Amino acid sequence: MSHHYSGPNFGFPGGDPRYDFADLFAFPRPDDSGKSILIIDVHPSMAVDPPGPTTPEPFAPEALYEIRIDTDADAVADVTFQISFKRSRLTMAATVRRFEGTEATTNGGGDILIEDAPVSMGADAQVTHVGDYRLFAGWRSDPFFFDEGALNHFQWVGHDIFSDKDICGIVLEVPDAALGAGKVGMWARVLVRHEDGRWIQTDRGARASQTPFLSGDENEAYRLAEPADDARFIAAFAHSIEHLTGLGPVAASQAASRLFPDLLHYDPSRPVNYPENGRKLTDDAADDFVNTVTNGRITGDGIGPHADYLDHFPYLGPPHDGSRRLEDRAD
Repeated sequence: MSHHYSGPNFGFPGGDPRYDFADLFAFPRPDDSGKSILIIDVHPSMAVDPPGPTTPEPFAPEALYEIRIDTDADAVADVTFQISFKRSRLTMAATVRRFEGTEATTNGGGDILIEDAPVSMGADAQVTHVGDYRLFAGWRSDPFFFDEGALNHFQWVGHDIFSDKDICGIVLEVPDAALGAGKVGMWARVLVRHEDGRWIQTDRGARASQTPFLSGDENEAYRLAEPADDARFIAAFAHSIEHLTGLGPVAASQAASRLFPDLLHYDPSRPVNYPENGRKLTDDAADDFVNTVTNGRITGDGIGPHADYLDHFPYLGPPHDGSRRLEDRAD
């Protein structure tokens, strides 16, 4: 089910839904061949266990939300877009920075692209446009689609668990030149400042649905790791695939190997074709995941894209709950 519940037992990292990375999308801007749309979705609106709504505050002021980009095929970040948030009673504001190189785990430095952009709490999308960049951040309709049977060993029930759910989206329009030349690999991550001042990575991912199916210590280790180290997790994923699908050890290992390193490859000059190149909101990432981990035994869940995507920025549909409010407390 994408990365909506990345912590152990379909929970949230650190028990906080704002630290949970859900989805990553990358596709060319439809009406401008020189720009791309990058979307990070975090913070699902509903929890699974126990079931119920999550906090109305969309993003954590103590967290950093990043898109990391590998330009030379070594699964190490060369460019980072970093989004941070600050809160003032009932409002939030976002700042976007761009870093080159690997040192991007600090709320300072880098090139400021957009500063103090308003965060959307309701149905109206507040968009900030500065130079070649545009930003939306706030509550939107969750674009991901997957049959509820994903929680029960792929026993499909014909119901899209996400059809009426919301998500917190960060939508960034960037010039293609800011990504690097040609084909790049990208992933998203969330970091939270530890009480001793260190930044701790709570979640990360690129391709859909992988982390929730890891359990125990391997789940936490995977969320803390970098894509360059992903080969070490093939055995753990293979074990989970055996348990989930009934594949034998060899087939499960082969299936797991196809998932790593966990990068979303993207070349804006080529047509989008998930998982080979980028990902559109309508791409059926769930079917790709199921087909991969079952070694072709199950090719899909019969659930299709939602009907509320927009054909213009910020592309994510309006939230189902259009009246979310921050709690009324002082900074």
